[in-house]
Amino acid sequence: MSDYDYKKFAILYVDDEEKSLKYFTRAFEDDFRIYTASNAQDGLKLLEEHADEIAVLMTDQQMPGEKGVWLLERARHFRPRILRMLVTAFADMDAAIAAVNTGAIYKYVNKPWDPPQLQITLQLALEFFMVSAERDQLLREKMSVLRNMMIADRIVSLGLLAAGLSHHIRNSMVAVKTFLELAPTKMEEEKTSADSLRDPGFWQEYHHSVQSQIEKINNLLADLRTASENSANAPFADEIKIKPVLAAVLTGLQPAFAARKIAVENAVPENLPAIHVDLPKFNRLIELLLKDELAMLPAGSRIQLTAEEITGGVRPEILIRLTDNGPALPPDALRVVLNPFTGGAPSEYGINLMACFFIAHHHGGTIEAHSPEGGGNVFNIRLPVQPEPVVTNADDTQFLKKALLNEQLWDKLIAN
Repeated sequence: MSDYDYKKFAILYVDDEEKSLKYFTRAFEDDFRIYTASNAQDGLKLLEEHADEIAVLMTDQQMPGEKGVWLLERARHFRPRILRMLVTAFADMDAAIAAVNTGAIYKYVNKPWDPPQLQITLQLALEFFMVSAERDQLLREKMSVLRNMMIADRIVSLGLLAAGLSHHIRNSMVAVKTFLELAPTKMEEEKTSADSLRDPGFWQEYHHSVQSQIEKINNLLADLRTASENSANAPFADEIKIKPVLAAVLTGLQPAFAARKIAVENAVPENLPAIHVDLPKFNRLIELLLKDELAMLPAGSRIQLTAEEITGGVRPEILIRLTDNGPALPPDALRVVLNPFTGGAPSEYGINLMACFFIAHHHGGTIEAHSPEGGGNVFNIRLPVQPEPVVTNADDTQFLKKALLNEQLWDKLIAN
């Protein structure tokens, strides 16, 4: 008995002869799942409707309208993994040879076909398709694991870098702050002739401006550092309902939105299941997104927050969607959201969104962004209902290995 389930995927047979379709179905329906069509156009429609089910396309060459090779070519571009077989009479041999030479078919079958031999051919084709599909799935899973390992390593490195830079920047700023505080007094003592420099208002405004920039730099670094940290004590211990938590964050930012006349709608359903999160980080994720919206959107814009439950995958997830009607995000900021390690120097938006990426990854989720053709921006945040804690290895050997693997990233970040 074969280990393969030959009905897991379907065979599409296309032939203009109704008797041929009937005999094919009668001969093989007990062993295979079969679709049939009487012309190439109908065959293409079935292929489009059942693209994920069909493993083998078998078609006659000589048919009214489009020929079999036409359908095989369309299938090759539409679903290259589908195994394509051409049924030919001796007179069509030139077409079969041409199809083989152009890579359009997996095999050709002489007409009239021999049922026992054709059954073996179809079994082998399905087995080849299923083995290839399993291989592709294993490769995808392996690449996904490797990508997550690389991202985890890089997040650790970037968090350490952010912590170190924050420490050194704070130390360096002590001298700057001291100078700013002493400068007005020194200028008055020297009785400089520059009226603007003697004006206390000038120094107060200048001092405030520099202080705000220093604070801004430190906040950006703090967000990166905090977003990259994993709490060892009861991670994801906060069970929350999405709508009220978003409402609380929006309440804190409401004065800023009102000043810009930006309308924000919290359209998240009440009946979504509760999810487990690291609440301070989750709040910061939403806050950073909304603050970027405040900085980017023109006055009078609109923002909508929605959410839905995603089931049917490996684990239940919640999809939170933020949609605005403003100008498209800068390309570098979009690039950072999709992959924060593509290089380049992201804008302020990009740095905040990088922190959002880290927080989503910390929860075992993702964040994606795109700018639709009709205008505006859409942020999609997918978070598992029950995240799994990220296990970190504190072994010195592992730490050294991570540091060496991320040496190029460190060099790039320091250079920028």
